Amino acid sequence: MLRRPIVGVVGGGVADAATEELAEEVGRLVAASGCFLLCGGRGGVMEAAARGAGGAGGRTIGILPYASEREGRASDAINCKIFTGLGDARNYVNACTSDVLIALAGEAGTLSEIALALKVGTPVVYLRAWRFLYDQPALAAFASLVEYAETAPDAVRGALRLIGFEPDETFDRPYRYPLLPDQAAQSGELLRFLRTFSQ
Repeated sequence: MLRRPIVGVVGGGVADAATEELAEEVGRLVAASGCFLLCGGRGGVMEAAARGAGGAGGRTIGILPYASEREGRASDAINCKIFTGLGDARNYVNACTSDVLIALAGEAGTLSEIALALKVGTPVVYLRAWRFLYDQPALAAFASLVEYAETAPDAVRGALRLIGFEPDETFDRPYRYPLLPDQAAQSGELLRFLRTFSQ
């Protein structure tokens, strides 16, 4: 299926003003590149990135821990809300479904998304955070999957380079929502969204 790439943006659910500003810039640049922006659909880095993408005319996907909107609020900046009911295990969905991740400052949840991404072969760009991981000799086997950036433009360029995508080109990679129990409806909902807005 020809579709737009999915750029996952991960980081803390609570973030300082400078990190949120950086995330918002990433969101704008992801939208300008013609990609979908995927995030955890909640506050902090997630909301700032989605707000930036939406403000630039982009489309956003939120992979939420809740089973429904009754359980918890999604950011208003999310166009496609995927209620997984998986709690923190939804980090695996973020890592698998994204074609590439941009990781900003965060905590254990962000670290788990980075680790899961590398485990499943999803490239990661560390943006002004996680330098100790990038420099870790024990992770040298993942060198072809990671980059480090100090600015939002460098992070987005690096992300697109890692997946071999040039804006306005076609992207013909398999859609990778993970096959998890009780997630068929969620996978179908996201696939319909991707097809509708990849035209």
